[in-house]
Amino acid sequence: MNIEREKELELKKEIRDKLLLDFIVPEEIPNEEMFMEQVTTFMEEHLKANLRNEEEKTLTKAMINNYTKNKLMPPPVKKRYSREHLIFLIYIYYMKNVMSISDIQKMMEPLMSEDMTDEKLYDIYKKTFEMEKAEYFNIEDSVIEAAHITDKRLPKSEDERLNKMLYIFMLGYDVYSKKRLIEKLIDELD
Repeated sequence: MNIEREKELELKKEIRDKLLLDFIVPEEIPNEEMFMEQVTTFMEEHLKANLRNEEEKTLTKAMINNYTKNKLMPPPVKKRYSREHLIFLIYIYYMKNVMSISDIQKMMEPLMSEDMTDEKLYDIYKKTFEMEKAEYFNIEDSVIEAAHITDKRLPKSEDERLNKMLYIFMLGYDVYSKKRLIEKLIDELD
């Protein structure tokens, strides 16, 4: 195997390891009512690999209460949370690092309409999950391409930290561009 091919495989493995995310498979979402403690435990167990460090929390009781207060999700019924609530919390979990609370609220409005049934919401989540799963490899390829662009266009520095910083700038610009697009699309929801 030539050195270039070996480096390529090494880069792919490194990126794949760093991109590894926990997803909640639709069939794993319980279709039963749960109390707050059960909800936080469920989310923690299924999404803990996504945390940056051990001090971070996937979801706290205060967060859930704030999401309900800010109308990002329906309130619990008699302190019990349904599959519908879990789906809202999963969406919020992924969006809160990219979108403002008011943008998430705007995005969630159609999902909270009167004609939205638990089954419809579950079907939407299943479709979203399938799209995310398919998109994962495109994201991986995009991140690898950014590494190649950085390597080709920038002189190899003896300072590995500088090279890594430039690569991070490339990825950051990509995230920023997509975030701006998300904001514009949300503005069109009005």
